[in-house]
Amino acid sequence: MAGATGATGATGATGAAGAATGSASAEPRLRADAKRNAEQIRKAAIGAFQGRGLSVPLEEVARAAGVSKGTVFNRFGGRIGLIEAVITEVVATEIYAIIDRTRAIDDVWERMTYYVTAIRDLQYRQPATVDTMLQAYPDARSLMEICRVGGEINEELVAEGRASGALRPEFTAEDLHALLHDSALVLKHGTRPRREDYDRRTAYFLAGMRAQGTPER
Repeated sequence: MAGATGATGATGATGAAGAATGSASAEPRLRADAKRNAEQIRKAAIGAFQGRGLSVPLEEVARAAGVSKGTVFNRFGGRIGLIEAVITEVVATEIYAIIDRTRAIDDVWERMTYYVTAIRDLQYRQPATVDTMLQAYPDARSLMEICRVGGEINEELVAEGRASGALRPEFTAEDLHALLHDSALVLKHGTRPRREDYDRRTAYFLAGMRAQGTPER
């Protein structure tokens, strides 16, 4: 009986060790699967958000990633977490690049012309820019930071434009914000204009901002 008990104990110890080894080897696989799923979701979200805006149904993102909607929530906590995870690639990098290039231009009016034209172009090409400027998801801190920085450059451009005499003296940063915001609203909720019409209206916006009697360059 004593021998049998020892054998049983040895077998139990071996089984426990085997289970522990199996569990340990499974953990890296689970971590690898989770990492792969997260990356697939990120790629799918970037493509969907860039093509159709930030309100694309998460079911479609999950389907494109080859995972369940529940996996999207498990990995990112929902839409806000997913936006935070991909907003840099989706739109932030391009917006910040426009702002940097704007500030690098010496001439005040050329600076304003470039900025308004580039932002309106991005709105037309990139639906996520429209959602960002409309603050569609105010709980997404990265999105709101883009809006804060955008407000700063609006104020900076208008202050410099008025000081130099390039802008109409009554034109304000709020006016610039309203023009770009209204453009976003039309693209989000209205009939999408033809590109040539849209670009012509960009020229009208700029002409309306410019101080009367300012010579053309």
